[in-house]
Formats: sequence, structure tokens, C-alpha cells
Amino acid sequence: MQWFKKERAPEIWDEPIEEPIGDIEAAHKIREICRSAASSAEKIGAAADRSGEKIKAEVERYERAVKAAMEIAMKVSDGLLRDAAVRQIIELCLKAGHSKTAQTLFRAIQSKSISQEVLKEHPSLGGG
Repeated sequence: MQWFKKERAPEIWDEPIEEPIGDIEAAHKIREICRSAASSAEKIGAAADRSGEKIKAEVERYERAVKAAMEIAMKVSDGLLRDAAVRQIIELCLKAGHSKTAQTLFRAIQSKSISQEVLKEHPSLGGG
């Protein structure tokens, strides 16, 4: 029955960016992406068995979100805004239990104050 089939709304990271956006708009978009994908990241982080169909859908959703957020972050020219955006992506990765990706992203932060804040919250990122 077609009546009860719900059509999924497109995810924010699947929406095309039609024109060049400024750094502030890019930072807002990254924040929205990270907030939208947080539930998937938390489910991934909490799942002991990642082979089930339901968790595979969450992993795919999370991975698409992180990829889109990183692509946008690479285009941000303001260093401080870029580092703040990368910090949000790091938080998303840590929720999903992807500490290796978070560690790699942490090394990309150039702002001393932001890196110190991240280390204060996640000391494990500093040792590797």
C-alpha cells in the first residue's frame, strides 16, 4: 500500500549548495549538520553490534554527514571559524566512537585556544 509509505525529507547534508556561501553561513551549515547527525552518532557509539541493518543505516547517515561537514569546513577561509567548525565535527566523531578520525581532525586545529578547550574536554586526543 502506497498510502502509508512515508517519504523521507532530504537530509541537510544532501541539499546542494547552489551558490558560494560565506564563512559564517558555512559554519552555521556545519553546526546544523552536526546537530542533525548527533542521534545517529550516539546510536553508533552505543551499539555493540554494528552489523544489523538498522545500525548500518545510521552509520551510512553519519558518514554522509561527516563527509559533507568536512567538505564545507575545508572551504572556510577564516581560520578561527574553520577551527570552531572542525571542533563540532570532532564532537560528532567522538559521539560515534570514531576517535581516530577525531584525532586526525584535532591535529588540523590551528587555534591554540580552541585546541586547548578540546583537550580540556577530551584529554585522550592529545596523546597520539
